[in-house]
Amino acid sequence: MTTYILTVKCPDGPGIVNRVTGALLEVDSNITEAAQFTDPETMTFAQRIVFDSPADLAAVDAAIGPVAASLAADYTLRPAAARRRALIMVSKVEHCLLDLLFRHRNGELEIDIPLIISNHTDCAPLAERYGIPFEHVPVSPETKREAEAVLMRRVEELDIDFVVLARYMQILSDEVCSAMPGRIINIHHSFLPGFKGARPYHQAHARGVKLIGATAHYVTPDLDEGPIIEQDVVRVDHTHSVEDMVRLGRDVERIVLSRAVRYHAEDRVILIGAKTVVFT
Repeated sequence: MTTYILTVKCPDGPGIVNRVTGALLEVDSNITEAAQFTDPETMTFAQRIVFDSPADLAAVDAAIGPVAASLAADYTLRPAAARRRALIMVSKVEHCLLDLLFRHRNGELEIDIPLIISNHTDCAPLAERYGIPFEHVPVSPETKREAEAVLMRRVEELDIDFVVLARYMQILSDEVCSAMPGRIINIHHSFLPGFKGARPYHQAHARGVKLIGATAHYVTPDLDEGPIIEQDVVRVDHTHSVEDMVRLGRDVERIVLSRAVRYHAEDRVILIGAKTVVFT
C-alpha cells in the first residue's frame, strides 16, 4: 500500500469531486485527507487529496490522467514518501537557515537539502555542522549573470524541486524568476504589501507602526510582489527601537519561512493567478 498526494486545479463546474474520486476508486484508493476550494473571482476549483492505494504510480496516473484532461485540469501526483528537494540560498544572516536546518534534522521538514549556496562564507560553518554541502558563489554587478548560471546548473544537476531564499540579500534576475515560477520561496521581513524593498524595519519604525511582521512569498520578476504563502505579526509600540524590531522580527521571519517551506513541500499550496490557496 502506497500513500499518494494529488492536487487538482481546473475551471469550476459540477461533478468534479465525483469524477476525481471515481478515478481513485478505480485503483482501490482509500482517501485519508481531502480539502477543496473554489475561488469565487476566477471560478477556479482547487483540491488536495491524500490517499492510499495498492496500485503503482503509473497505474494511478493512468486512472487520473484522462479525467484531468477532460476537466482541463492541471494536476500533480506523487508518492508522499518522495520528498521534495530544496536548494537553500543565504547571505550573512543565519537565523532563517538555522531554523530550517534544525527542523529538517528533527524531521519536522520532510525535504532533502542537497546544497546551500551563499554569496558569502559566513554560514559555511553552520552548513558543515549540519552536514549539508555548501557552495560559495560570490555576486557582484560584474559576476551576477555567471552566479545565476551556477544556480541554474545546480538546480538541473541536483534535480532541485524548489529554491528557498533564507535571507539571501540579492535580487534574482527576471530570467531566473521566470524560469522557476512558483518554485522560489522568499522571506521578506515585513507584512507585505507594506514596506517593500530594503530596510523594512527602519521604514516601519519611521512610521510608528504597532505591528511588524514577515511574509513568505513566491518570487516573481516584480520585487516583493509574488503570491503570498504565509504571514505572521508581532505587536510593537513606541518604546521599541529599530534594533528591538529587528530582534522581534527575526523570530517571526524564521517561523513564517519554515511554515511556507513545509506547506510547499507537502503540496499544500495551489497558485491561482497572483494569489495562493493554502490547505493547512
